[in-house]
Amino acid sequence: MTPTINTLGELKKSGYISKSIKDELRDNLIQKIKNKESIFKGILGYEDTVIPEIERAILSRHNMNLLGLRGQAKTRIARQIVELLDEYTPYIAGSELNDDPLNPISNSSKQLIAEQGDKTPIAWLHRSERYVEKLATPDVSISDLIGDVDPIKAANLKLSYADERVIHYGIIPRSNRCIFVINELPDLQARIQVALFNILQEGDIQIRGFKLRIPLDIEFIFTANPEDYTNRGSIVTPLKDRIGSQILTHYPKSIELSKQITAQEAKLSVAQKQHIEVNDLIATLIERVAFEARESEYVDSKSGVSARLTISAYENLVSTAERRMLMNNEEKTVARISDLIGIIPAVNGKIELVYEGEQEGAGIVAHNLLGKAIRNEFVAIFPDPKKLKQRKEASPYQQIVNWFGEGNMIDLMLSENDKTYKKV
Repeated sequence: MTPTINTLGELKKSGYISKSIKDELRDNLIQKIKNKESIFKGILGYEDTVIPEIERAILSRHNMNLLGLRGQAKTRIARQIVELLDEYTPYIAGSELNDDPLNPISNSSKQLIAEQGDKTPIAWLHRSERYVEKLATPDVSISDLIGDVDPIKAANLKLSYADERVIHYGIIPRSNRCIFVINELPDLQARIQVALFNILQEGDIQIRGFKLRIPLDIEFIFTANPEDYTNRGSIVTPLKDRIGSQILTHYPKSIELSKQITAQEAKLSVAQKQHIEVNDLIATLIERVAFEARESEYVDSKSGVSARLTISAYENLVSTAERRMLMNNEEKTVARISDLIGIIPAVNGKIELVYEGEQEGAGIVAHNLLGKAIRNEFVAIFPDPKKLKQRKEASPYQQIVNWFGEGNMIDLMLSENDKTYKKV
């Protein structure tokens, strides 16, 4: 429920104390840590690495840069930090800059308080409204981020261009007292990055000749891929110097953890969950495909292999089994090894190939990755034929090898019904 205080006078009587957004995040984090409460929900594998570094950055009142390859939950982490804000915070009603009623920074709010005093109207921002996200693209301008003179406003209000009221503030000033996230920071042109210097350090902004001293109260969070991967640009050194903490993210370090993430994130219908069974071996093979891709000579390691590969592959696998089940008018089915052929489209769209990989073709590379995953999982469970041969030990597979060596074959269609499949 929104607080019932509606005027500046009521706010003063309530004993409200202003604090910066960085202090707000810090104080609430301290309480969370003391209460042993989980801060980042659904973020797996970062408990001992990334999350402690983020907590230290918040306790240090730092702006942050989350640096890592694609699909490492950088944006998701940034969006969850908003939960550390107070549920509601007061601001001067109608203020473009979300002015703190006790410490206004815009001339319009200062004049309003001078005119109305304790009767100045107060509104409340919910924490969900205090998160602003901007994707950095080459076409982003200084006007977009910081602001510009608005000739239409000047004409309508009959104001001189020397009057500060003709300024149309950009997205950063309008994010005052908010968490402001810039995704893919290296994609921002260098001259635009330079414009952020003073905002991060001194709080000064300049708009078309107006030198304004506006101490913006913002928690900046940037996300970026490593500079050696991003060919489109890089983070200029003076800007990096002004970002308090740079935190490195990473991919899941084990297949078991990766399976947990996939199971958590995969979007399956209720019917799919009820009628399609995916055993642990098949789920493991899907994760192995991603691990093999990250080691493959055909895949660009600097680009990374997103966790979205395994999530999409898992969804495709279930859909492949579901399609077969529907074709055979069956009520339930179990995902098979052969159903893994259905994950190829998900793999194709999630890997960036080097030149040699492009020569092979995405489809062939995806099939090879699946083959390697199956082969490596096999030797992780059963005796390795190569090692048996090196040690000159009897092979438990010899009878099977001989059977196929005699010209015997098994033909099993991908869409075969469960009854025939089990019989074969």
